[in-house]
Formats: sequence, C-alpha cells, structure tokens
Amino acid sequence: MSEMFCFQCEQVSNGVLCQNSKGACGKTADTSQAQDDLTAALIDLARVIQAQNRTPNANEVRLFVDGSFTCVTNVNFDDAVVAKMTAEVKAAITAAGGDAVLAGQATSAYDLNTLWTANEDIRSLKSLILLGMRGVAAYAHHAAVLGKNSAEVDNYFAVALAAIANPDLGLDVLIPMTMEVGQINLKAMEILYESNTGAYGKPAPITVTQTVEPGPFIVISGHDLHDLKLLLEQTEGTGVNVYTHTEMLPAHAYPELKRYPQLKGNFGTAWQNQQKEFDGIPAPILFTTNCLMPPRASYADRVFTTSVVAYPELSHIATGANGEKDFSAVIACAKALGGYAAPTTITGINGGTEVTTGFGHDAVLGVADVVIDAVKGGAIKHFFLVGGCDGAKTGRNYFTDFVKQAPADTVILTLACGKFRFNDLNIGNIGPLPRILDMGQCNDAYSAIQVALALAGAFECGVNDLPLSIVCSWYEQKAVAILLTLLSLGIKNILLGPSLPAFVSPTVLNFLVENFNIAPISTPEADLQKILG
Repeated sequence: MSEMFCFQCEQVSNGVLCQNSKGACGKTADTSQAQDDLTAALIDLARVIQAQNRTPNANEVRLFVDGSFTCVTNVNFDDAVVAKMTAEVKAAITAAGGDAVLAGQATSAYDLNTLWTANEDIRSLKSLILLGMRGVAAYAHHAAVLGKNSAEVDNYFAVALAAIANPDLGLDVLIPMTMEVGQINLKAMEILYESNTGAYGKPAPITVTQTVEPGPFIVISGHDLHDLKLLLEQTEGTGVNVYTHTEMLPAHAYPELKRYPQLKGNFGTAWQNQQKEFDGIPAPILFTTNCLMPPRASYADRVFTTSVVAYPELSHIATGANGEKDFSAVIACAKALGGYAAPTTITGINGGTEVTTGFGHDAVLGVADVVIDAVKGGAIKHFFLVGGCDGAKTGRNYFTDFVKQAPADTVILTLACGKFRFNDLNIGNIGPLPRILDMGQCNDAYSAIQVALALAGAFECGVNDLPLSIVCSWYEQKAVAILLTLLSLGIKNILLGPSLPAFVSPTVLNFLVENFNIAPISTPEADLQKILG
C-alpha cells in the first residue's frame, strides 16, 4: 500500500488516486490513515449491531452520523480529534458487548485496506455505498442539530457499513444497495428540508448584495443554518455585522434568519477561492461544516471552527451538552479587527455585485401556473438543472459557458456552490421569472426533485419525458449521495463533470451508461446541441 489511499473527491491526484504524503485537499497521509481507522471502527460497530439483530441506540447513531461526516472531504484535518472520535466508537463497541461478538467472527477488527485492495468492481460499488453514506451523514447531522431524525436513515448506517465488511456480497447485491443509499439520502434531505423550514420558515426569493459595509463583521461559511441563527442571536446589539459565504448564501431567503438586520449580505464566491478572498481579511471566519481549506498565514489567526470541523491550531467553538455555543470569542475578534474602513465589494466570478437566491420548490410551485403556461405557450422551451459542487480543477468554466450559451427561451435551475460559476450573470427574464433560479444548498436537490415531479404531474408524463436536462458538477461525497438519489428515482441522461469519479470501475460505469445513459460532459456547444438538437 502507498502512504495514502484516497480517491473520494473529484480533484484526486492525476484523476486516479491520492497516494503520497499529502492529498489534493491538503490532508496528510496521517490524517487519511486516522480517518480510515475511524471508518474501520464504524464498520465494526455496524457489524456488532447487525450480529445482535438490533437497531442502533442514540449514541451509536450520533457516532455513525458525526463519524462519517468527519471523513467527508475538507471537514476535519486534525488527527487528534479524529483519533478521539475513533476511541469513542471503540468504547461504544465495548459497551454493547461487541468485543466478544467480533472475537467470534472471522475478522475481529476490520481493516479498510481490505476494501482498497479488493476486486475493482467490488471496491467500486462498496466505495459508492461508503462515500454515499458519508454524504447522507452530512444531511442527517444538520437535521439532528435541529432535533429531527429518521429511524429509517439512522438504521441504514448499520446496514450499509456492515455490508462493506461482508466478503460474500457480489454485484447482484451491491448494485441494488447503491440505489437504496440514494433512497435513504432522499429521506435524509426530506427530513432536513422539514427541519429547516420548520425552524426558519419557507424560503422566498431575495437579491443579496456582495458589498461589505464599513465596520466590524463576521463571515460564516459552511452549511449549518442553526449555527448562523445562534451567531445572529449573539451579535444582536453588538455593532458586528454578519456575511454569508458560499453554501450559507441561501440563508438570506429564510424569514426567521433574514429578519436580523445585521445579516447584511454575501462575501465572496465558492469554497475553492477562500485562500485568495480571505487573504488578509479584517474579520474572523467561522466554518460550520465542510469546505475548509488549509488556511494561509495571512488569516489563520482569525479562523474559527465548530461542530465536526477541525484543523490543527485553529480556534474551535465547542458544543455544549444542550447544543449551546458561545461565539463571544468570534465577536471579540471582529471588533478587534475592525472590518473595512469603506464599502468593499467582493465581486462574483463574472464581476457581478449581487446575487439572487430563495427559489426553493415552494417558491417555484407557488407560480406553477405561470411556469406551465410559459411552457405551453412556447416561452420556455427547456429547463436545465445546472448545479452541484464547485472546485478548482481546470474545466469547470464549462458550466459558466454552458449557462451563457443556453438559449434565451430556457430556464436555469441551480443549487449548491457550483452556482457561483454563473449566479452573478444577468441573462434576463422570461416573463416575471428570472432565467437563473437558485434553489439553495446542495441538500435542496430535494426541492429540485419536487419541482420535477410536480411538472411531470402537470404534464401527465414521466420526469424523463420533461423538457428538463441535468448537468451536474461534483466534488465531494454529498454530490455522490445526490447522484445516487437521482439514479434511484430512475432519472436518466445526466451529464456529469468535470470528470467521472475515480472510484467507478469500467464495469460499474458501463452499468450506469446502459441503464441510465449517464455521460461525461464534453463541450457546452456539443452538449447543448445533443440536448436541444
């Protein structure tokens, strides 16, 4: 084995494998091994639960969810923190009487190298299951923070992770299981949608400035809306403003969040530009979930992490026994740094100074009659869902060019941080509808699915018969889970880019092509011609 075996993200070295002392994301070989050790412990816990023919208890569910989320790309770079969680998992195994259970099995402790060195097709399918469940864990984590969960989702962690260690499972079992992961992710996204809208109201369209006002401010990044709510509560009356970054942008659309006057606007673009955009920033940055890059010295002293996010020597805001968090250190840092002396605009990729968000399925279906009439009348000829993860790898300008070249009688649905490639463009309206409709965070793929199902119902056809094409960009494991969800719903003809996952073997890829007609992106011109021609 090499120093590191990691191929879970789109920017994997040489498109094949990160295998040396440092991965493309910046994690070290030691961190990669620590995460493999944590994953192996979670698999052993799952084996115990399955052998005992029971469902996981609340603590075990927490470990499955937070442990899996910890291993998602750009979440946790701190070996000590990962090792501590591994110890918690092993303690849970012992508490459940699992040591004796594992001792009675052929392998008493699972070694993740068993997966990495397996037959490539088995490795491919088991990797889809493992990485897909890491994506599910992210959404389950956010819902759990708000006190919501699904027993179906919780229980499936033990089922899926135990399957990773089962040497007797062939393609006939593993292929259907990947589709099950997709359905489990759909349920997780549904629970998270209900959690967010229940806590903060239903999103409504809003235009957000990218100009930062003078004075102290905080930039909040990641995905966790509850952390933002806590921060807004604690910054009230302090004179400190708050700006969202990347996947926190959709927070402006929620009534219970946008009512805080100190929630001023959005700072910057997608996650991969943070080292440039945060260079020397006169404000602290709070990372609530993944998308943390190794910080540069010019701003490392003002980066704070919370929840499962960690990086060596950065300040971490702990979570109390009842979920409370004290952001006073972040607020004090903002006051000390003072912010900008004059209004400062961090423009979008295309030079735009404002962006629009909040077109969740409630907002879109609220004007369904307008949309349906526009389709029937020929004003809208086609819908494109152009969304997913952004990243730094060459070729992602494809998505900008695709949107620019899409005909004027087409609508662009978008979500996740991939939208920052084009969401500051002004490509006009069709009637009262802007042609770019930002549906929200990556988990709001649930909203996109609901819109597609509603349109299919209105036109009395299947989703695959709609004038709707999906052009998906991916980077990490939440995108893997969403892709499996789309496939599990039978959605076909998805274009995926900028490259195909390195963990998908030729046999598995052939299955996806034959059954779902999934294909890699080519050029905007050729793909538009293929779709519309």
